[in-house]
Amino acid sequence: MSALSTLLTLSDSRLPTGGHVHSGGAEEAVTSGLVVDLPTLRAFLRRRIRTTGLVTASVAAALHRGALTVTEADRETDARTPAPAARRASRAQGRGLVRLARRVWPQSDWDALGTAPHLASASGAVGAAAGMAPEQTALSVVYTTMTGSATAAQRLLALDPGDVAALTFELSALCDQTAAEAGKDLADLSDPLLDVLAQRHAARERPLFVS
Repeated sequence: MSALSTLLTLSDSRLPTGGHVHSGGAEEAVTSGLVVDLPTLRAFLRRRIRTTGLVTASVAAALHRGALTVTEADRETDARTPAPAARRASRAQGRGLVRLARRVWPQSDWDALGTAPHLASASGAVGAAAGMAPEQTALSVVYTTMTGSATAAQRLLALDPGDVAALTFELSALCDQTAAEAGKDLADLSDPLLDVLAQRHAARERPLFVS
């Protein structure tokens, strides 16, 4: 499989890694009245791309190129993820990605990742095992950060799928820009609003999404 085909496959929402049950804060944003239509979804997605997407992709790319070990990547992710609920969601998605990777690339040593690595750590290791470039790994992370929340909001608000798809096309240049930035160095920031939404969602009874 070529690197480009692998990139496209890893960015497919149908991939059984558990990401489809995580809204990335979109469910809580909808419930709280912060995301109610396409314009407010656009603002939310831009925020997700430039914060969670940038940080996660930067750690994944650093691990991919050998600048961080798995232990260091997990530690750097913890330091940039203040909300315990967001940490749990990240590790749940990382666990799902590694579970799939064991089947697709059985020749690689996945034991070094442990039982529940952060999504950034798992993504970096998968990108390296798949023969992608670190920049491609970063782009896959940023893109799925956007599309996961976009798809969740589409379902929750019953938005026109065509409108949401057009919005993701509109934001593709921002994804490219963010991935390029993530590939250069570790991003050092967090988003208090997304942290609050993550914790609030974790305390909610019977949510539709895990996060």
